[in-house]
Amino acid sequence: MTFEEIKNDEQQYMMHTYGRFPTALVSGKGAVAKDVDGKEYIDFTSGIGVNSLGYCDEGWVKAVSSQAATLQHISNLYYSPLQTELSKKLCSLTGLDKVFLCNSGAEANECAIKLARKYSFDKYGEGRQKILTLVNSFHGRTVTTLSATGQDVFHNFFFPFTQGFDYVKANDINDLKKHISDDVCAVFIELIQGEGGVMPLSSEFVSEVSKICTENDILLLVDEVQTGVSRTGAVYCFQNYGIKPDAITSAKGLGGGLPIGACVCGGKLSEVMTAGTHGTTFGGNPIACAAALEVLSRVTTDDFVIEVKKKGDYICEKLLSMPNVKEVRGMGMMIGIVTEKDNAKEVAAKCVENGLLILTAKNLLRLLPPLTITYEEIDKGLSILKNTMEG
Repeated sequence: MTFEEIKNDEQQYMMHTYGRFPTALVSGKGAVAKDVDGKEYIDFTSGIGVNSLGYCDEGWVKAVSSQAATLQHISNLYYSPLQTELSKKLCSLTGLDKVFLCNSGAEANECAIKLARKYSFDKYGEGRQKILTLVNSFHGRTVTTLSATGQDVFHNFFFPFTQGFDYVKANDINDLKKHISDDVCAVFIELIQGEGGVMPLSSEFVSEVSKICTENDILLLVDEVQTGVSRTGAVYCFQNYGIKPDAITSAKGLGGGLPIGACVCGGKLSEVMTAGTHGTTFGGNPIACAAALEVLSRVTTDDFVIEVKKKGDYICEKLLSMPNVKEVRGMGMMIGIVTEKDNAKEVAAKCVENGLLILTAKNLLRLLPPLTITYEEIDKGLSILKNTMEG
């Protein structure tokens, strides 16, 4: 099919929920994607932080193919050695104790919300169910996770939204203290607000939040959907901050391209969920678990994590010398670029024309390259970005 035929079919048969760039991708290898016309692109997006190992990594393909040829799905009425192996690995990597496997970041966040409210209900009874999130946060697109999202633009159309959320200004500990009350059961934060514009929280704020939560038996939940799986130069971003949350959520890069999510909780939450209180049909699918195990075996070694940080520092240094760059922020290989001309969307569109895939968030450019991207691919992509910025 030609690009125009694909575009026309998309317009006719699909809901118009996405603003798409004018290219149809059909294959890829490493950090290079190819479209239906054979044009190649350096990919600085990794499917919005999903393709941790890049396109069609040999080890990942082998793990997925082997499992697909062995057992593609069973229901969660039966034990699965892949589920238990993955859960054990996640507990080892995080220092937490129990895992619920699901299909996406939004589902993982829904689990964390239910976990917090049930813990509080079991211990304190009704009326202690409020969860504090941050202004400018993003936690998903289900009705409940939209409610948890601290951006007014998302609180429209789908009324009535789930109740029980309130929003605190990021990096403002006094505002948090004003919101602490007897009906609060949890604080739910992203350590770097990704969709909110690649905004890292300060170490001082995060440390104080953790302290306040501990003192008040308020649960600290960390949304690691975008920041997890070595994206920020630590296996999980909370490890950069020296805290231990009561629960974290993980997805995106965890499956390396297949849909999988996880809610991982600590000791006092480990027995909260009982049979029938939560569940999923596809969560912990054997093929997705095989993919996740391959990803984690590769991206969580000390040498790999150090290299992610080095690549991130290298990219940031190069970016700061480019024209039209006002500010570079982020952590590891989760990078935001504020442009002098405030023209991020225009630059992103021109980058596609020039052979580079790049993201935006709010009014800035956003980079989430594959963690395995080579320096040669980095340099080629940065060269395209620089030429586009100069144009």
